Amino acid sequence: MRTRSLLFSSIALFAVRQSALAAGHQPLPAAEDAAPVTAHARPHAASRHAVNATPTAGAQNTPTRNTPALHRAEALESRAMESVAVTGRQLTGRDAEQAVSRAIMRQYVPGTSAYKMLDRTPGVSFTSTDPFGIDSFGANLYVRGFFMNQMGVTVDGVPLNDQTYQSVSGMSLASAIIPDDIQSMRMSQGAGSVELPSTNTLGGTIQIGSSDPDDKRGGKVSQSFGSYGSYRTYVRLDSGKLNPTGTKFYTSYARTDEGMWMGSGDQFMQQVDAKLVQPINERSRMSAFFNWSSLAQWNYPDTSIGILKNLGWRTPHLYPNYALAYGIANGTRSYPAGYDSVPGIDGSNIAMYDGGQAETNYMGGLHFDLALTDHLTWNTTIYGHSQTGYYSYTDSDDPSPNGAPFSEEVWQNRQERYGLDTSLRYKWGRHTFEGGVWYENNNQQAGLFNYQQPLLGQGAPLKAVGPYDVYGPAFLEGYNFQWTTNVMQFHLQDSIQLAQGLTLHAGFKSMTATTSGGAQYNNAEWTGADALPNGSLTASQAFLPHVNLDWHINRHHEIYVDVAENMRAYEVSAYGVANSVYSVQDQATFEAQKKSLEPSKAWVYLGGYRYTSKYLQANATVYHASLIHPILAAAVGSLTNPVSQVIDFGHISMTGANGDITLTPINGLSISNNLSYNKGTYDRNVDTVGGYYALAGKNIVNYPAWMYKAAIAYSWKGMTVHFDANYYSRRYYSFMNDTSIGGYWLANAGAQYRFGKLSVLKDVTASFNVYNLFNTKYISMMGENDNPAVGDYQSMERGAVREFFGTISASF
Repeated sequence: MRTRSLLFSSIALFAVRQSALAAGHQPLPAAEDAAPVTAHARPHAASRHAVNATPTAGAQNTPTRNTPALHRAEALESRAMESVAVTGRQLTGRDAEQAVSRAIMRQYVPGTSAYKMLDRTPGVSFTSTDPFGIDSFGANLYVRGFFMNQMGVTVDGVPLNDQTYQSVSGMSLASAIIPDDIQSMRMSQGAGSVELPSTNTLGGTIQIGSSDPDDKRGGKVSQSFGSYGSYRTYVRLDSGKLNPTGTKFYTSYARTDEGMWMGSGDQFMQQVDAKLVQPINERSRMSAFFNWSSLAQWNYPDTSIGILKNLGWRTPHLYPNYALAYGIANGTRSYPAGYDSVPGIDGSNIAMYDGGQAETNYMGGLHFDLALTDHLTWNTTIYGHSQTGYYSYTDSDDPSPNGAPFSEEVWQNRQERYGLDTSLRYKWGRHTFEGGVWYENNNQQAGLFNYQQPLLGQGAPLKAVGPYDVYGPAFLEGYNFQWTTNVMQFHLQDSIQLAQGLTLHAGFKSMTATTSGGAQYNNAEWTGADALPNGSLTASQAFLPHVNLDWHINRHHEIYVDVAENMRAYEVSAYGVANSVYSVQDQATFEAQKKSLEPSKAWVYLGGYRYTSKYLQANATVYHASLIHPILAAAVGSLTNPVSQVIDFGHISMTGANGDITLTPINGLSISNNLSYNKGTYDRNVDTVGGYYALAGKNIVNYPAWMYKAAIAYSWKGMTVHFDANYYSRRYYSFMNDTSIGGYWLANAGAQYRFGKLSVLKDVTASFNVYNLFNTKYISMMGENDNPAVGDYQSMERGAVREFFGTISASF
């Protein structure tokens, strides 16, 4: 039987590392003074690149519609959810919305992930291995303990669904829209509105809207330069109004090339956005949107507590030293010093040659906002999304046929999604009724292939970002999966004006998500199984309620309460170990486990108070979330013969509070502070075929219990200076809480000067930013290969070091 090292997912190593890795409580200081080494490193990426490998927190190691017709409906939509709004205009908090001004958005280096803006808000944790946050393998978002693949996210009404690395059920935000083109971002503080289309809403929703074309013809250009040879270019052209009906459009292009702060390679990405708006009469309109993105990114290596303590904070890949990697793989050269002495980690899992990803996305659609009568509006989005992705690493377990001691192993994923989201809204007296249907069809494919590397000195090595067939087609195919997923969601809601300033919102949604298919090809010698999983899975719930009460006591005070239940569709992943029944070892296990599993659900309860005045804005919330039937995966057995098992964790509880205060004592000065607390625990013990684990009462992994964030900004005439600092407390690493990562501070600073109009150029601006001002050593991503049951494991990544950026921008 062919055996392999597979991904040790979510509760990985439950059965194989009890004694070897259990080593008492091992907090890791955030800025440990470990001497860096010049040797290179990369963990064995069969785990790293398994499909949909995602970190765990509380649950899983998992547009704003700008139309004239919408303005009359915004009261319903805002009352329907507590939300944090990041918008292009200064807003006053209303209906439990909190605003971040355009001035704050400009504090970030152009091209920075929009999720980083949300990191200013309480309860949100966003960290990344790169300063822009565009590396999907090294970026992660948590909101009140929920991971990003448990949040419903849309861009111009298009659901992104599962945004995790190598997903075949969605796309990442970084690929979906150029950050410069974002006009609004709204995040629910509660569980989110029932009308938002998404397969994975459990903890809340995020709605992102692109900016409209300008009424006047013109454009904008910005150019940024940064540390490690990084640069970023953005160009946008607006047509202005083309005719009396108001037709207008824009197209924009962005090119980002981040130099890597550790090792060799770069993280390259380019995108095109386009949008056309056609008004229809005075109160309706149609818009068309399009996005293309292409990325080719070398990845940073996975690390562990043991690697950090024994080898230091810089252990890059061996790339481009092909001779050293070749010699290590064929046994003629030794590991770099110390690589074979890290407790619990095989030296071959550190001394990896390279790893990376290449991905292309197309997304587009039509959006209609139609005012049918004075009281009835019709809102429809039609969309499509196509993605092709390649995710690779150098695999020494499968030598090349020509005699090279390794090959390039590539996960090749494809998906094509098409959907329709349509709803009607009717205003009748004190009631505003709204109901609609969302349907999506997704054709998905995931396969694994190995390509030949050259003999030493007889050709250029394959690159982690491709092309991969330089020396011929794949010589080995491990498996090939194909699925079809159909999702249908219906919702109905009513917003009732009970009294002046008092609104009750009540509604529900029904959702059915069915996935059919599975393995179409199985290399039995490679997988060791006679048949891989194939069949259908259905997640269905007829009644998922949402109730919200919002009371504006007066123009200063507001109280709100929100209660909702949500359900997530089953994850879709190929052979390996991931949070999917399709990833188990064989067909018999698939049939047995799908009979006993239920889809993940969550109840979220939230209450809050908001105060707003000229000099003070304050917001406080308390919440409780109950996650029911969280589905995680375990690899049990031995390292050389793992056995996959999908486990229902039963119940996870999260209780917390958030507080936020912003002072504006004088014109131009803003001082903000916020504090967050989350007590998340696993509520039942876990009994696997590999052992029994007393998880009840243990803290959730990867998410800090405490976060404190402070920011200050001052503007005077054309000059703006700003400083922000965030504190993240200890994060538990193992499920049994015997290992953890210590708390740390992360600070950023910047200055900007707006020159105004210079000759034919307008709004000429120069800015300078410093990311990670004090060069803190910290861990950003945890659990990308999922978390260990006990002890240490090679499944974390270091956050970006201090980097400097300068930007010049202008409009015309």
